[in-house]
Amino acid sequence: MGWRDIARSTDERTTIAAIIPKVGCGDKYLQMFPGTPADHAACLLANMDALVADFVARQKVGGTAFKYFTMKQMAYLPPTFYTPSRLAFVAPRVLELTYTSHALAPFARDLGHDGPPFAWYEDRRALLRAELDAFYARAYGLTRNELRYILDPHAVMGEDYPSETFRVLKNKEMRLFGEYRTERLVLEAWDRLSADWSAVGLGEDA
Repeated sequence: MGWRDIARSTDERTTIAAIIPKVGCGDKYLQMFPGTPADHAACLLANMDALVADFVARQKVGGTAFKYFTMKQMAYLPPTFYTPSRLAFVAPRVLELTYTSHALAPFARDLGHDGPPFAWYEDRRALLRAELDAFYARAYGLTRNELRYILDPHAVMGEDYPSETFRVLKNKEMRLFGEYRTERLVLEAWDRLSADWSAVGLGEDA
């Protein structure tokens, strides 16, 4: 596992993390080696790529380099957070999002999947990512309105509010889809999941 060192203000995300085959890497892909089972490593990857964590990364990364010392400051959820119900929600979604090439078959096998890679359907992938974003927003204790703020401060504070978060992502989606699709999908996922947070291990007593 690892993440991209380059984190520019013109990129959609600050944290771009991935699981890759066992290969040599240059110094712009910074590596990490989680000493956990594969399902927990999958959850760490989902946590790293979640919007709520990316929001924090944007406050910490100065310039264009996302180095180890900055990564060590990130407050990702520990392995002990992941109960069986939480693992059951996160890990299969990470599997589907990552296992799109035979090159990652060993990771898929470690997650208990012995089938072929998953087809790349953009609409399906956007839905899975939105569900993970909603899950982690709840896991970090956010309210729906706080999640709305992270997605787009102007939606909460008004157009004159002097702050922005995912402007590049929003502008790209407005151009491609005529809407801020991520905002809609994440809030829709929140609303679906909030009908019974306990089903994914995030009830009031979690």
